[in-house]
Amino acid sequence: MKYIGTPNYAHESEGRLGVLIVNLGTPAAPETGAVRRYLAEFLSDPRIIELPRWLWKIILHGVILRIRPARSAKAYREVWSDETGSPLLSISRQQSAALAVELEKRFGEHVTVSLGMRYAQPSIDSAITELEAANVRRLIVLPMYPQYSGTTTASVFDAVASRMQRTRWIPEMRFINQFCDHHAFIKALADSVRESWEANGRGDLLVTSYHGIPQRYLLAGDPYFCLCHKTSRLLGEELGLATEQIRVVFQSRVGKEEWLRPYCDETMKKLPGEGFKSIDIMSPAFSADCLETIEEICGENREYFEENGGERFQYIPCLNDRQDHITFLGNLVERHAQGWPETDPERDIETEREQLQATAARAKTQRTKLLGKD
Repeated sequence: MKYIGTPNYAHESEGRLGVLIVNLGTPAAPETGAVRRYLAEFLSDPRIIELPRWLWKIILHGVILRIRPARSAKAYREVWSDETGSPLLSISRQQSAALAVELEKRFGEHVTVSLGMRYAQPSIDSAITELEAANVRRLIVLPMYPQYSGTTTASVFDAVASRMQRTRWIPEMRFINQFCDHHAFIKALADSVRESWEANGRGDLLVTSYHGIPQRYLLAGDPYFCLCHKTSRLLGEELGLATEQIRVVFQSRVGKEEWLRPYCDETMKKLPGEGFKSIDIMSPAFSADCLETIEEICGENREYFEENGGERFQYIPCLNDRQDHITFLGNLVERHAQGWPETDPERDIETEREQLQATAARAKTQRTKLLGKD
């Protein structure tokens, strides 16, 4: 194996704190070819599809990648912007920039934030290369998935670990598994609901829609289902809602396999018949609005609801780059950075720099002895 090294490393360089933000990813363009390449990478991840590789390869390349890309490209065109492109990538960049500003308030200039996508570009590899170029020696990995799942958070870990297996000098690392039960996160969700109620009125029911996964993943030990229900329970408590005033559903299922229930689309068709003609709906598993929230929830599921007698469908956006969300993420990073120099209130930068210069001088002497030249 050829390892990725740091040949330009200088002993007098100041090691920095780095934060790697990771989200799912997006095609490069809303076109069939670009979507096919994206889906091929995404659906080839064994964390996503837990089937024997030989069988899944036949299904993926023989059926899915022949049919689904054109359909998905059409959906992407509905949410794509001529100015900013993919909403997920655009919002993720805004989050990354906002978090960098937030962390600079806390740590000064000694922190670098980089954005990587689990699939497609910008890749996790390129983001880590960017952090290495900034001399990051302490790294916090922040998957932007509030609820842990093997299909998302663990897949990010796999990609980071794969990159580090090819890295000669890995940094100290801390990995954030999930954050859905942090009070500041729940409060930010609740405040977004309250603001929507104030601006748009309040529906008869608050629906929280989460991306689904196959039911057998839950039965195999994936905690995602439980964490989704925990998120909604805490949100309901923060808002003072009775149990019957908030409902959990799961969206985005594919194929004939049983997925987590209740299904969002089926629920939207039934709610008006249950007497819920006015609803508010949000997606607390998504940190940024994307195809699944804009096209699937605001478009497809709105239609199901209205076609079956629903009168008012109010979508509450994801937290995106709201300041309370960014402040929470800054607090989360600071909490996970405890014990590192950046969080030491008595840190003396000038003394550190003097020590680095002395180290560099000693290293130069030793290198000259070893190699016989400067």
